[in-house]
Amino acid sequence: MTMGSKAGVAVEAVRLTKRFGPRTAVEGLSFTARRGDVVGLLGANGAGKTTTIRLLTAVLAPTSGQFAVDGYPSTHPMEIRRRVGVLPESAGYPGHQTGRDYLCYHARLFGLARPDAVRAATRLLTEVGLADRALSRIRTYSRGMRQRLGIARALVNDPAVVFLDEPTLGLDPAGQRQVLALVRDIALRRGTTVILSTHTLPEVEEVCTSVLILDRGRLVLSGTVGDLTDAVVPRSGLLRVPVDLVGRARDALAGIAGLGVAADEQRDVLRISLTGEPDGRWGRETSLNDALHAVLGAGVPVLSFAVDGSRLSDAFLAMTREGGR
Repeated sequence: MTMGSKAGVAVEAVRLTKRFGPRTAVEGLSFTARRGDVVGLLGANGAGKTTTIRLLTAVLAPTSGQFAVDGYPSTHPMEIRRRVGVLPESAGYPGHQTGRDYLCYHARLFGLARPDAVRAATRLLTEVGLADRALSRIRTYSRGMRQRLGIARALVNDPAVVFLDEPTLGLDPAGQRQVLALVRDIALRRGTTVILSTHTLPEVEEVCTSVLILDRGRLVLSGTVGDLTDAVVPRSGLLRVPVDLVGRARDALAGIAGLGVAADEQRDVLRISLTGEPDGRWGRETSLNDALHAVLGAGVPVLSFAVDGSRLSDAFLAMTREGGR
């Protein structure tokens, strides 16, 4: 199969690179996104996220490497542009237009006759929760409403892939929830692939099926949220035992290789962490279970044992320059 023609693949990049003179903005990026995926694109400022979006939407031409969107390779930029929708980080809106007129205008640009454009605009405004403000001028919209209008604009051509660059930036919690609900709906109901660039890591944990972490233009880690946190951050746990048996529990744990034991603020609690090389999710959990069995085998009652869950923020900090600041 030629690149981009694989069944179920919406986006494919192979060694994608973009240089601006001596500066390399994106280097050797390779990944695949399937239809209906929500891909979180993470990285510090200057990591290459926006350049990646501009490459994949055919706004910029790659210096080297190749990519395909909805089966069309990067050598067909006009076809790619017809099949993507984009909400840029700093989208501008004509305040004098109504929401319906704004969407109608963009629908006409994609070739729809006026009656069809009106129907499409009405449907999209309903989908993003703005049906009651269809005839209001955009200058009266809140920031959250404008972001939802921008998402509707990105869907006006029924795209195969939607790129959202910081869609919840500056929104209050209610506005964030509304946008994230739209992201889920776009992927689940439409089967559209969403590439979501964001700095808000809990959002990625909530809605994304996979994650790409960029650092200075390079892809440093990719996978599901669970895969990344398991691969990067060792698991740990809090073990509570009778205070007069803490010493015996510590002695029992000392015999387990790759296990670190430290006192907690509470006198009857020990913090256990894995210090050796990770050997996969199940290997880590088994090691912590071994610690539990060792303590019980030493005749120490276990009053409680709580395993800490890793978060994507830990993986992000561990794998990027943000972790060294």
